[in-house]
Amino acid sequence: MYAYKTKAKPTKETDFKAGENDTEIQYWRKHPNLHGWMENLYYAKGGSSDSFNCVNLELTFQDLKDLYEDLKTNTLPETSGFFFGQTRPEEMENDLNFVEEALKAIEEGEYVYYSSWW
Repeated sequence: MYAYKTKAKPTKETDFKAGENDTEIQYWRKHPNLHGWMENLYYAKGGSSDSFNCVNLELTFQDLKDLYEDLKTNTLPETSGFFFGQTRPEEMENDLNFVEEALKAIEEGEYVYYSSWW
């Protein structure tokens, strides 16, 4: 699971091609509830892949604010799956730091997106 920032505006909110010069800003390993949250957002934005894997999802300022709130209130969706493992409480600080860094990138004129490969 990855988050990237890029100077190039994605061509659409989901299922767009990543750029060669995009910068990784976060890496997660086996964080199923966060992945479930991103998957719900992907389909809410019209994502068309049968499997939420190896697809890109733009994260807007509002998306990140919503994620921050759901992290703080511990309301990420309970998610499980073959490769997922379990979400651990100690990941909260890391997740909140990611949101802050991603919001800063957007404020500086960059774009942020999420992708995964499992």
